[in-house]
Amino acid sequence: MRKNNIWILSLLFFVLASCEEKIDVDLNSSDPRMVVEAKLTNKDRNQIIHLSRTVNFDAENFDPITDALVNVIASNGRIFNFTSRGNGEYTHSNFSVNNALTYTLNIAHNNKTYESKAKMPEYVEIDSMGVTKEDIFRETYYFVNLKFRDPVNVPNYYIYEVSINDGPFKFNMAFNDKFNDGQEVTHQIGGRNQDFKAGDKIIVRRQLVSKDVYTYWNEFQMTNPGSAAPGNPSSNLSNNALGYFGISNQREYSVVIQDDDVLNQDEVKASMH
Repeated sequence: MRKNNIWILSLLFFVLASCEEKIDVDLNSSDPRMVVEAKLTNKDRNQIIHLSRTVNFDAENFDPITDALVNVIASNGRIFNFTSRGNGEYTHSNFSVNNALTYTLNIAHNNKTYESKAKMPEYVEIDSMGVTKEDIFRETYYFVNLKFRDPVNVPNYYIYEVSINDGPFKFNMAFNDKFNDGQEVTHQIGGRNQDFKAGDKIIVRRQLVSKDVYTYWNEFQMTNPGSAAPGNPSSNLSNNALGYFGISNQREYSVVIQDDDVLNQDEVKASMH
């Protein structure tokens, strides 16, 4: 398929180049689209939803949306109205997620409405967590390992975010249980954004999410960072909006990297937040 696309683009370029009339193509302008980052969680009652517009390829800043109407409706009929606090952030300070309910996100902006549904999955507890030290091509790398038993005959989707030395949490990895359903599993977490070093305090945020949220982040982690125009991850929102809406069931675990030759993951236990 990629070869076909390249051939078609090459043919198109040849045809345009053969025309006598000059054709100007504006590669930087496009119709703005809604971008939604809405991940509710059981971790905190203070829930945040981020809204913005797509911007031109050469734009330096993002374009926040501050005048939308945003609410989430629970399947028991309760409505949670979110308040804009500027910079594209919409908040609700007293929203406790119930995993027995389904939630519907509604956004109204510029005479358009956007919608998505989500439900929080069950959490899968870990059995142990620890650190391993590996030499790869004469370089030393540390990894945090989480060991657990995946529930049998239950599709599970895992997202990990990592904080280093109390810094901001950043996306790290996405996993599913397609090839290890019901088995003993170890998820190995490395320094995707910054290598782990001896002495670092690592907090791993482990999240159980729905399949569509996993798909979004799995496509994100597979994006080639060197691509000039990477594709957008699949969205679960209506009306051609980008982004995602989901509810994560999460726990946080912390560990300090020790400068030992070998650390066995069964010997080093993590503290849970």
